[in-house]
Amino acid sequence: MKRMIIASVAAVAAFAIPSSAQVSNGAQATNFRLTDVNGNNVALSDFKGKLVVLEWHNPGCPFVVKHYKSGNMQKTQNAVTSAGGVWLTINSGAPGKQGHMNGAEAKKLIADQNSTPTHYLLDPRGIVGKGYDAKTTPHMYVINPAGALVYQGAIDDKPTANVADIATARNHVLAAVEEVRAGKPVSVATSRAYGCTVKYPDA
Repeated sequence: MKRMIIASVAAVAAFAIPSSAQVSNGAQATNFRLTDVNGNNVALSDFKGKLVVLEWHNPGCPFVVKHYKSGNMQKTQNAVTSAGGVWLTINSGAPGKQGHMNGAEAKKLIADQNSTPTHYLLDPRGIVGKGYDAKTTPHMYVINPAGALVYQGAIDDKPTANVADIATARNHVLAAVEEVRAGKPVSVATSRAYGCTVKYPDA
């Protein structure tokens, strides 16, 4: 069961408010607040009225490497942000676990990979990740300008770590974004996310 969440780094604490309602497609996306690589507080509510993509990230995961080494993730990011959308990359890796990074490390990675997220957010306690039930890296979510969750799952329909598969894959995120912008319902609203498990503190 997913949970309503608020993560407050400014208060040096993160806490969750349980909810009896599952966060599902069509429901309002749960607000959260995290710190970005520059130490700034960023909330989902800061982007009210905009299309938002959430990407769960672990730089050491072979499935993530597939999409970044090929440039596929950067291409998808650019398509969203260049049209006025917002891309929030979230790292829920716990300290001492694979993929965990501090702000400086994440900034260097962004530069090295030439990636273009609107913000790279740090969730070391995993509260936001668990609140969204993010299970893998990557795990993708699309939120429409009205604030409703309209897609959740994999980036595409080729659940492998093979770069060659990207050429024939359906990019579920881009398809969902294009359909939202065209005022159409999202034809594939849910898919099974694939990749490495998110390295939460208790994982």
